[in-house]
Amino acid sequence: MDKRIETYLVIEIGNTLSKIAIFAGNKLLAVEKHETLTDSILEEFTQGYGIDRAIVSNVTNAPDGFSLFKEQGIPLLHFTSKTPIPIENCYQTPDTLGADRLALAVAANSLYPNQNVLAIDCGTALTFDFVNCKNQYLGGAISPGISTRFKALNHFTAKLPLVQFNNDYPLIGTDTTSCILSGVLNGIINEVDGYIDAIRRTYSDVKVVFTGGESFFFDKKLKNTIFVDSNLLLFGLNRILTHNVSQ
Repeated sequence: MDKRIETYLVIEIGNTLSKIAIFAGNKLLAVEKHETLTDSILEEFTQGYGIDRAIVSNVTNAPDGFSLFKEQGIPLLHFTSKTPIPIENCYQTPDTLGADRLALAVAANSLYPNQNVLAIDCGTALTFDFVNCKNQYLGGAISPGISTRFKALNHFTAKLPLVQFNNDYPLIGTDTTSCILSGVLNGIINEVDGYIDAIRRTYSDVKVVFTGGESFFFDKKLKNTIFVDSNLLLFGLNRILTHNVSQ
């Protein structure tokens, strides 16, 4: 008799938005985004699925002890730097490593096992995380995300306006708003391409995966070929939960 495939609830609480997803094995069945998660949202989202287990990744100080798990007897795994993962974590200060970065590294490695892979997440922060062909997570880099750059220019200067993202931006700005758009957007494109080039000069045959709320901006704009999946971090958390269940 075939073993029943368990159904998992995956919760990612981010700095700006939270995502919830339901997986059956490695198959993504449903996903939603919310500014704030509540018990009622989780109950409505999971209705009819029969959740067997859950995992939560929380990079904020928001509470994540939802009553749903206790009421329904669902085992909940809080993902931290101490949670067993299917790759080797070589980060020198694992306690300071964001759970989202580590989950993304696991997801990238699952897509390209035994290969050099760079995972890039562009949200509130722009993060680069590298896993080598020995399935070792080495670390990466952290930089401000697109929206954070716009806000920083407005906040830390006396007269620069808060500019909203616009995909129609010039190379040479002809007024203050277009100059900010050019600087932020052309700058971040060159930063990402430059980092990818630097990694590829050091490591051979590097795959690049992209995710995050602002990842759509980079598709077809970079000279380097990338794989974009906005739900990549959710797949990483699901892989981590599966790994811990099998231990």
